[in-house]
Amino acid sequence: MWAAAPLLLLFLLLLPLARWWRRGAARLEPAGRAVLITGCDSGFGHLLALRLHRLGFTVFAGCLCPGGDGARRLQREAGAGAGRLRVLRLDVTRARDVRAAKELVLSHLPERGFWGLVNNAGISTFGETGWLSMETYEKFADVNLLGSIRTTLAFLPLLRKYKGRIVFMSSIIAYFTLGNGIYSMTKAAIEKFCDALRLEMKKFGVQVCIIQPGNYARSTKIQPPVSAEEIWSELSEEEKAVYNKEYVQERANFFNSILSEGSTNGNEVVDAMVDALTSPAPKARYMVAKLKEKALVFVCALFPTFVMDSVLSYALSK
Repeated sequence: MWAAAPLLLLFLLLLPLARWWRRGAARLEPAGRAVLITGCDSGFGHLLALRLHRLGFTVFAGCLCPGGDGARRLQREAGAGAGRLRVLRLDVTRARDVRAAKELVLSHLPERGFWGLVNNAGISTFGETGWLSMETYEKFADVNLLGSIRTTLAFLPLLRKYKGRIVFMSSIIAYFTLGNGIYSMTKAAIEKFCDALRLEMKKFGVQVCIIQPGNYARSTKIQPPVSAEEIWSELSEEEKAVYNKEYVQERANFFNSILSEGSTNGNEVVDAMVDALTSPAPKARYMVAKLKEKALVFVCALFPTFVMDSVLSYALSK
């Protein structure tokens, strides 16, 4: 352990210099560069599409419902420069949608080529492990994990060619869970996929970044309030024999209280996404969270598992 101390000291001394260099280095010129974003119907994807468009990027905004309110609002808000913002149908669980998106991008590439892929599309739900069906687990894995992988594999040749950026939407929930283990599972998996991809892409000059928001439930539509009645009605008879309605209501109330505390300022997360796409030296991970949320991640990462279990069990009991 002591043999590593000089290296640690050197790292601490060089850290301020690295931060100074990041601030002083020239930012990327957005004009003539294309970025594809998934999940632009609402939330972070919607905000990011508008921000990048205003910065001068050519934006391909993937929407699950290209004729829906979110997509129409996106085109309307783009205003006079809407020619640089194209809304396209993109269900990341459908290989043909991904292929069609790639063909559209290739046929409308600006002069500086394809710069960035932002894997933002995702879904969330509440429920203890036995409350959710196998079909639900498969759907979440397909959207949150395989959807990002499917889109990434399709666009890797372009990203290698133009030495671009790949940004993934993760969450601090990748480190712990409070009633939404299915979401945590997919985010933990995408983190590991990114870790492998980031190392493999270095030799091609492609940067891979992970965004880890805290609780921004009120800024997005990813997680609506939970209905205890709906949960109870969907439980199997075996689960109903173990749990009662009062317990389900308590858990739903607890989860809804967490949702109600979520930040409404989604632009804080978008700021991190923009930095990941434009900084000359982007971070591997951007944690955008409150101090108490970062403290939970710290405890989870550095303390024995039973300590984190005790903290979370106490929170659930309250």
